[in-house]
Amino acid sequence: MEAEPAPEPGSTSFPSAVNGGKTLEECQTMIQRSLRTPVVKFLLKHLEQSGCGIGDRFIKAINCNKQIAGGYVRGEGILVCGNHMTMQDDVNQVVIHELIHAFDDCRAKNLDWSNCAHHACSEIRAGHLSGDCHYKRELLRGFVKIRGHEQDCVRRRVMKSVISNPYCSEAAAKDAMEAVWDVCYNDTQPFDRAP
Repeated sequence: MEAEPAPEPGSTSFPSAVNGGKTLEECQTMIQRSLRTPVVKFLLKHLEQSGCGIGDRFIKAINCNKQIAGGYVRGEGILVCGNHMTMQDDVNQVVIHELIHAFDDCRAKNLDWSNCAHHACSEIRAGHLSGDCHYKRELLRGFVKIRGHEQDCVRRRVMKSVISNPYCSEAAAKDAMEAVWDVCYNDTQPFDRAP
Protein backbone atom coordinates (compact mmCIF):
# COMPACT_ATOMS: atom_id res chain seq x y z
CA MET A 1 0.00 0.00 0.00
CA GLU A 2 2.69 2.52 0.95
CA ALA A 3 5.40 3.88 -1.32
CA GLU A 4 8.97 3.15 -0.33
CA PRO A 5 10.58 4.50 1.80
CA ALA A 6 7.60 5.28 3.98
CA PRO A 7 7.22 5.99 7.65
CA GLU A 8 4.64 4.06 9.60
CA PRO A 9 1.28 5.19 8.23
CA GLY A 10 0.01 8.02 10.43
CA SER A 11 1.43 6.49 13.57
CA THR A 12 1.64 7.80 17.07
CA SER A 13 2.90 6.11 20.18
CA PHE A 14 0.09 6.85 22.64
CA PRO A 15 -1.58 3.70 23.98
CA SER A 16 -5.21 4.90 24.20
CA ALA A 17 -8.10 4.11 21.92
CA VAL A 18 -9.88 6.80 19.92
CA ASN A 19 -13.57 6.99 18.96
CA GLY A 20 -14.42 3.52 20.21
CA GLY A 21 -11.33 1.90 18.69
CA LYS A 22 -9.08 -0.54 20.48
CA THR A 23 -6.01 0.08 22.62
CA LEU A 24 -2.69 -1.19 21.28
CA GLU A 25 -2.83 -4.12 23.70
CA GLU A 26 -6.39 -5.05 22.66
CA CYS A 27 -5.49 -4.77 18.99
CA GLN A 28 -2.35 -6.88 19.41
CA THR A 29 -4.48 -9.59 21.04
CA MET A 30 -6.88 -9.39 18.08
CA ILE A 31 -3.94 -9.69 15.66
CA GLN A 32 -2.86 -12.88 17.46
CA ARG A 33 -6.40 -14.25 17.01
CA SER A 34 -6.36 -13.39 13.31
CA LEU A 35 -3.16 -15.43 12.88
CA ARG A 36 -5.26 -18.53 13.66
CA THR A 37 -7.83 -17.94 10.89
CA PRO A 38 -7.62 -20.22 7.83
CA VAL A 39 -7.02 -17.51 5.21
CA VAL A 40 -4.28 -15.83 7.26
CA LYS A 41 -2.61 -19.21 7.90
CA PHE A 42 -2.79 -19.95 4.16
CA LEU A 43 -1.19 -16.62 3.23
CA LEU A 44 1.54 -16.97 5.87
CA LYS A 45 2.35 -20.46 4.56
CA HIS A 46 2.66 -19.15 1.00
CA LEU A 47 4.83 -16.23 2.10
CA GLU A 48 7.13 -18.75 3.77
CA GLN A 49 7.14 -21.00 0.68
CA SER A 50 8.03 -17.97 -1.46
CA GLY A 51 11.10 -17.34 0.68
CA CYS A 52 9.65 -14.50 2.71
CA GLY A 53 9.05 -15.89 6.16
CA ILE A 54 7.97 -13.38 8.73
CA GLY A 55 9.02 -12.85 12.31
CA ASP A 56 6.98 -12.31 15.45
CA ARG A 57 7.00 -8.52 15.00
CA PHE A 58 5.93 -8.48 11.31
CA ILE A 59 2.31 -7.58 12.16
CA LYS A 60 1.90 -4.98 14.86
CA ALA A 61 -0.70 -2.66 16.29
CA ILE A 62 -0.15 1.09 16.13
CA ASN A 63 -2.33 4.17 16.61
CA CYS A 64 -2.92 6.21 13.48
CA ASN A 65 -3.71 9.86 13.04
CA LYS A 66 -4.91 9.29 9.46
CA GLN A 67 -8.27 7.69 8.70
CA ILE A 68 -6.79 4.39 7.54
CA ALA A 69 -7.13 0.84 8.79
CA GLY A 70 -3.49 -0.12 8.33
CA GLY A 71 -0.75 -0.58 5.82
CA TYR A 72 2.15 -2.63 4.58
CA VAL A 73 5.60 -1.05 4.65
CA ARG A 74 8.47 -2.87 2.95
CA GLY A 75 11.12 -3.77 5.50
CA GLU A 76 8.84 -3.06 8.46
CA GLY A 77 5.82 -5.28 7.96
CA ILE A 78 2.11 -4.85 8.48
CA LEU A 79 0.72 -2.11 10.66
CA VAL A 80 -2.83 -2.32 12.00
CA CYS A 81 -4.39 0.94 13.22
CA GLY A 82 -5.82 -0.28 16.52
CA ASN A 83 -7.53 2.99 17.33
CA HIS A 84 -9.65 2.53 14.18
CA MET A 85 -10.55 -1.12 14.81
CA THR A 86 -13.86 -1.99 16.44
CA MET A 87 -14.19 -5.77 16.05
CA GLN A 88 -12.22 -8.90 15.25
CA ASP A 89 -13.47 -9.01 11.65
CA ASP A 90 -11.96 -5.54 11.05
CA VAL A 91 -8.54 -6.75 12.17
CA ASN A 92 -8.80 -9.99 10.18
CA GLN A 93 -9.68 -8.02 7.05
CA VAL A 94 -6.74 -5.63 7.42
CA VAL A 95 -4.30 -8.48 8.07
CA ILE A 96 -5.51 -10.45 5.02
CA HIS A 97 -5.43 -7.38 2.73
CA GLU A 98 -1.94 -6.39 3.83
CA LEU A 99 -0.62 -9.97 3.65
CA ILE A 100 -1.58 -9.97 -0.04
CA HIS A 101 0.56 -6.84 -0.46
CA ALA A 102 3.40 -8.58 1.39
CA PHE A 103 3.01 -11.62 -0.88
CA ASP A 104 3.12 -9.39 -3.98
CA ASP A 105 6.22 -7.64 -2.65
CA CYS A 106 7.86 -11.02 -2.02
CA ARG A 107 7.11 -12.67 -5.35
CA ALA A 108 7.80 -9.60 -7.53
CA LYS A 109 11.35 -8.75 -6.54
CA ASN A 110 11.22 -5.60 -8.68
CA LEU A 111 7.92 -4.24 -7.31
CA ASP A 112 8.24 -0.45 -7.07
CA TRP A 113 5.63 1.08 -4.74
CA SER A 114 6.28 4.53 -6.24
CA ASN A 115 5.19 3.17 -9.65
CA CYS A 116 1.45 3.85 -9.96
CA ALA A 117 0.82 0.72 -12.06
CA HIS A 118 2.66 -1.55 -9.61
CA HIS A 119 0.79 -0.03 -6.67
CA ALA A 120 -2.55 -0.25 -8.49
CA CYS A 121 -1.97 -3.90 -9.38
CA SER A 122 -1.31 -4.91 -5.79
CA GLU A 123 -4.35 -2.92 -4.61
CA ILE A 124 -6.54 -4.58 -7.25
CA ARG A 125 -5.36 -8.00 -6.10
CA ALA A 126 -5.74 -7.18 -2.40
CA GLY A 127 -9.19 -5.70 -2.86
CA HIS A 128 -10.38 -8.61 -4.98
CA LEU A 129 -8.80 -11.48 -3.06
CA SER A 130 -9.16 -10.30 0.54
CA GLY A 131 -12.93 -10.07 0.68
CA ASP A 132 -12.81 -6.29 1.25
CA CYS A 133 -15.59 -5.93 -1.30
CA HIS A 134 -17.88 -8.71 -0.16
CA TYR A 135 -21.54 -7.74 -0.65
CA LYS A 136 -22.19 -7.62 3.13
CA ARG A 137 -19.29 -5.21 3.72
CA GLU A 138 -20.44 -2.98 0.87
CA LEU A 139 -23.98 -2.94 2.28
CA LEU A 140 -22.65 -1.89 5.69
CA ARG A 141 -20.68 0.92 4.00
CA GLY A 142 -23.89 2.16 2.39
CA PHE A 143 -23.15 1.00 -1.14
CA VAL A 144 -26.15 -0.90 -2.44
CA LYS A 145 -25.93 -2.42 -5.89
CA ILE A 146 -27.17 -5.81 -6.95
CA ARG A 147 -24.91 -6.44 -9.95
CA GLY A 148 -21.26 -5.51 -10.39
CA HIS A 149 -20.79 -4.30 -6.83
CA GLU A 150 -17.51 -6.17 -6.33
CA GLN A 151 -15.62 -4.66 -9.26
CA ASP A 152 -17.03 -1.19 -8.53
CA CYS A 153 -15.88 -1.54 -4.93
CA VAL A 154 -12.40 -2.73 -5.92
CA ARG A 155 -12.05 0.19 -8.36
CA ARG A 156 -13.21 2.72 -5.75
CA ARG A 157 -10.84 1.38 -3.09
CA VAL A 158 -7.89 1.12 -5.52
CA MET A 159 -8.34 4.75 -6.49
CA LYS A 160 -8.53 5.86 -2.85
CA SER A 161 -5.31 4.04 -2.03
CA VAL A 162 -3.27 4.88 -5.13
CA ILE A 163 -4.24 8.57 -4.97
CA SER A 164 -2.72 8.63 -1.47
CA ASN A 165 0.62 7.60 -3.02
CA PRO A 166 2.65 10.83 -3.29
CA TYR A 167 3.94 9.69 -6.70
CA CYS A 168 0.47 9.30 -8.23
CA SER A 169 -1.96 12.01 -9.24
CA GLU A 170 -5.63 11.13 -9.62
CA ALA A 171 -5.25 10.95 -13.41
CA ALA A 172 -2.12 8.78 -13.14
CA ALA A 173 -3.86 6.50 -10.64
CA LYS A 174 -6.89 6.05 -12.91
CA ASP A 175 -4.72 5.42 -15.99
CA ALA A 176 -2.57 2.92 -14.09
CA MET A 177 -5.58 1.06 -12.70
CA GLU A 178 -7.20 0.78 -16.13
CA ALA A 179 -3.94 -0.33 -17.77
CA VAL A 180 -3.36 -3.24 -15.37
CA TRP A 181 -6.96 -4.12 -14.45
CA ASP A 182 -7.49 -7.30 -16.49
CA VAL A 183 -4.14 -8.89 -15.71
CA CYS A 184 -4.16 -8.04 -12.01
CA TYR A 185 -7.85 -8.75 -11.35
CA ASN A 186 -7.44 -12.20 -12.87
CA ASP A 187 -4.19 -12.96 -11.01
CA THR A 188 -5.39 -14.95 -8.01
CA GLN A 189 -2.04 -16.23 -6.71
CA PRO A 190 -1.46 -17.76 -4.19
CA PHE A 191 -5.13 -18.84 -4.31
CA ASP A 192 -6.31 -21.21 -7.05
CA ARG A 193 -9.18 -18.81 -7.66
CA ALA A 194 -10.70 -15.77 -5.98
CA PRO A 195 -12.01 -16.75 -2.54
